[in-house]
Amino acid sequence: MEQSIHRDPALFYWILFPITVVMILTGVLRHYATVLLASTPKKQTLPALREQRSLLRGINLRTNAHAISPSSFATRKNYMISAYKEGTFLKDPESRGKAAANPMTDPAAMEGMMGMMKGNMAMMVPQTLIMSWINAFFAGFVIMKLPFPLTLRFKSMLQAGVMTRDLDVRWVSSLSWYFLNLFGLQSVFIFILGNENAASQTAQQMSQLSPGSSSSPASIFQPGQDPDKIFQSEAENLEVLEHEYILKGVEERVLSLFLGGGGLV
Repeated sequence: MEQSIHRDPALFYWILFPITVVMILTGVLRHYATVLLASTPKKQTLPALREQRSLLRGINLRTNAHAISPSSFATRKNYMISAYKEGTFLKDPESRGKAAANPMTDPAAMEGMMGMMKGNMAMMVPQTLIMSWINAFFAGFVIMKLPFPLTLRFKSMLQAGVMTRDLDVRWVSSLSWYFLNLFGLQSVFIFILGNENAASQTAQQMSQLSPGSSSSPASIFQPGQDPDKIFQSEAENLEVLEHEYILKGVEERVLSLFLGGGGLV
């Protein structure tokens, strides 16, 4: 027998709708606050850009090695490995082999840390306030029922703040609706603000966990990292890479495709 709960229809207008609207407006405000707090990136020197782009060149060579011929790959591989091991691309070859500088004494590193701290503050402060607001006014409410069945594994995720054992797992509490909005509004923010937005908490966390994926060249080397060790590691990755050309034997494969049936059609 399907479980039913008599709920006040006003819950939709006074709990579900306000939480959704506040989460969307908070995301938009977070985006513009992050844009205002972001500092203007400083112009990179030519040796620094060469150092960063040279590492990207090796990574791209490993990633797209299958698209070039064996001779071209061997030429590029030998050149990159030799340059990496000799420190050709280092912006400061004289510091090779020395301990990495303290990031606390590097102005560029300090600026990057301050930028990350500003982003974390813009992300944590609004969520803390919204969480307190929901716990103070909407704790314990069951506001909606999902139209599709779910397993019991989703009960703790969908019914946070509602201490019941026999309640159907499809019922959603107000606190759980907040968490669903927190991680599920990325498509809405993309529609409103575009792909390059700072409104989504999930996107900000992913960008901080994988800073090398950023389009900024300065994000390749993090504060305290030794570029020479990174180059040596990339050289080892290139040495052990087994090259397989995607167009190897393509003539035979095409002919077998068309002549496999006994002749051309």
